[in-house]
Amino acid sequence: MNSDQKFALLVLGIPLIGLVYCGLGLAIMSSSMTVRTHPVASGAIFILLPFGIAASTWISASAKAYKK
Repeated sequence: MNSDQKFALLVLGIPLIGLVYCGLGLAIMSSSMTVRTHPVASGAIFILLPFGIAASTWISASAKAYKK
């Protein structure tokens, strides 16, 4: 896979994954009674999950860059 294909996958993949994640979150929020009764905790988990993934990706990429 060359760099152009990787960039195209990145440009198309991230928004699609975001849409699927938001749709999944809305479906869970509308169907689960536990999520409805604890909106602050479920919202925090819904927000912190992608933030944690992004932060760990950023930190690992920075660590690899500093090793070079």
